[in-house]
Amino acid sequence: MPREKRLQPGSSWVELRTTPSDWKNADPALLSTMLGQLHLIRAFEEEVLDLAGAGLVHGPAHSSIGQEGGAVGSIVALRSSDGVNGSHRGHHQFLAKALAHVAPDGLDLAALVTPAVQTVLQRTLAEILGLAQGYCRGRGGSMHLQWFEAGALGTNAIVGGGVPLGAGNAWAQKHAGTTDLTVSYFGDGATNIGSVLESMNLAAAWKLPFCFFIENNLYAVSTKVDEVTAEPRLSARALGFNIPAWRVDGMDPLAVHLAMEKATERMRAGDGPAVIEAEVYRYFHQNGPYPGSAFGYRSKEEEAEWRARDPLLRVAKEMTALGLIDDEGVAAVRAQAQDAVRRASAELTEADPEGKAGVRRIRPDLWPDPGFVDVGIRGDLSEIQDARTQEQDAYAGESAQGKFVDAVAAVMDRRMGEDERIVVLGEDIHRLKGGTNGATKGLAEKYPGRVLGTPISENAFAGLGGGIALDTRFRPVVEFMYPDFMWVAADQVFNQIGKARHMFGGDNAVPLVLRTKIAMGSGYGSQHLMDPAGIFATSPGWRIMAASTPYDYIGLMNAALAIDDPVLMIEHVDLYAESGSIPEDLDYQIPFGKAAVRREGSDVTVISYLSMVGESARAIEQAGIDAELIDLRFLDRASIDWDTIGRSIEKTNAVLIVEQGAQGTSYGAWLADEIQRRYFDWLDQPVQRVTGSEASPSISKVLERAAIARADEVVAGLERVRAGFGGASAAAARKGA
Repeated sequence: MPREKRLQPGSSWVELRTTPSDWKNADPALLSTMLGQLHLIRAFEEEVLDLAGAGLVHGPAHSSIGQEGGAVGSIVALRSSDGVNGSHRGHHQFLAKALAHVAPDGLDLAALVTPAVQTVLQRTLAEILGLAQGYCRGRGGSMHLQWFEAGALGTNAIVGGGVPLGAGNAWAQKHAGTTDLTVSYFGDGATNIGSVLESMNLAAAWKLPFCFFIENNLYAVSTKVDEVTAEPRLSARALGFNIPAWRVDGMDPLAVHLAMEKATERMRAGDGPAVIEAEVYRYFHQNGPYPGSAFGYRSKEEEAEWRARDPLLRVAKEMTALGLIDDEGVAAVRAQAQDAVRRASAELTEADPEGKAGVRRIRPDLWPDPGFVDVGIRGDLSEIQDARTQEQDAYAGESAQGKFVDAVAAVMDRRMGEDERIVVLGEDIHRLKGGTNGATKGLAEKYPGRVLGTPISENAFAGLGGGIALDTRFRPVVEFMYPDFMWVAADQVFNQIGKARHMFGGDNAVPLVLRTKIAMGSGYGSQHLMDPAGIFATSPGWRIMAASTPYDYIGLMNAALAIDDPVLMIEHVDLYAESGSIPEDLDYQIPFGKAAVRREGSDVTVISYLSMVGESARAIEQAGIDAELIDLRFLDRASIDWDTIGRSIEKTNAVLIVEQGAQGTSYGAWLADEIQRRYFDWLDQPVQRVTGSEASPSISKVLERAAIARADEVVAGLERVRAGFGGASAAAARKGA
């Protein structure tokens, strides 16, 4: 018989319930503030449901009625510099943080609504209604509420999507030398989401001051917790990551507060993250003013049992028993809250102009200007308007021949030495003498604590990088070992980082660089070799840079690390070993948004980037055609050099777009469309394209070569252009005409 030993978790897991002595020992000012916040939030949410019922809330309005105790109890004692973020059901979390910010000394129940409190209510309601005076200028609505000044980092419509961002904020707090902390709120459904569990692992490994706050309201829309997990006590998730956890009655705000006190003590001491599970109950359906019983997945008896445990009633009852308030006082608190919310609503709505009884509409002058629709997708680049720029042909300083990958490591070394805000994170980048390709060679030893080898969890560390960037005290450089791995982290890359500036009103800086390498031809097969340019170019918010020479890489990376937008820096393994000129001066930038003409010509405009610039140059010589070769360098639609492209097309009247990767994710597809609409009158034939095949590259050396483009395919493309002019060159054809 084998010997067995019962194992114990490394961290504690406790259930916390209050006793009468806890209420007796509680600070009366704390209890008064909790009661005031609870009533303000409840009255606010009731008004939102009324407005939604009147058709004035465009989109969903996920009510938090019934769940206020978890938010108020956990946030009431936090600092303004502590951060919180939450989920799509996050009005209560946002309001609790905003109210604590504008009333740091607590609320006076006799004069509950100060001008600052009234402003919070009105601006929050305006945001939910999509109005210009909202905290996010109407763009965020009900599910994207953010007010950085108050420490409200932003609620999130993707289940679990905000958790990695919160972890990034906690990382920034820790490494900025503060004792601040971050709390991320999410529901029972999110505890089964990979990004949440990945973030638990990462936060525990790095001892981040981060609280995973689970609002367990028992239902994900209509699916009950015990239907989808064998462990419905959701705080048990913490034990697998050696994180201490507390399970509390979320209908008891004081119990939540006491649990948060214990968790806060741990986090501020630098001992790492905590998990709190608060059992709460949403009184209404997932969205709208009807109870869950109306849809058949909950019973009226269950709903009545939970309503009898209402957090507002609980606090009022305990305060009454302690002689701190009476029924008349409680009624006065509710009346003040309701009046304040009605006044906020009255500022934003008006009676129907046609005089229909009981009908309201949004005041027309409060809507955002339609011209604001695309403002703030990216920044205005004012931060680099005085940058020193320099092209290689104008450089007169000392240079040395070196490999492309050495330029990658050299410029990062230079920038990290000059800017302590830069941190680099990714898989294996701190080992193997510079990661898998040497791109971070020497950096881990030279800059301890700033080159972070991550778990294999792209969703978590990409999102953590996004959270660090949004904090703005640091500039993260995130490495994806291969571009295909972005699909693992697609939510964080596209839904979160790419949209963050615009979604929250257009003002947020997001200074993040995402590095990755194309490895076509290396034999790594279908899940490692894609070109990500086309995907990122058709996703809002990202800038894209790609260098074909070491000199350009240095200038582009310097620009990427100076601007306040997320930048995808694409590299190529074929270029890493190539030699080129590496200047002694590592502090210049490439002129932003400027393409490079690598060869002048008159027959056809060849547009390419990365390794295919060199392949195109070889093909042009082989085909014997007088082509003009443009190296894009800046690939996103906001940064691309249309002036250089346009001048060339006006001269050649023909275009060949050259890229190496698959047709389906092609960068050239959108570029060809844009060129034909911009320069149709100058084109004497359709835009031609060279791409790989429809299939992703295979492991087989023969099939891989068949799936990608190189010089031979470019020659064939040039011949198609020549045939389009009847076999003659464009210049000769025009002369004959």
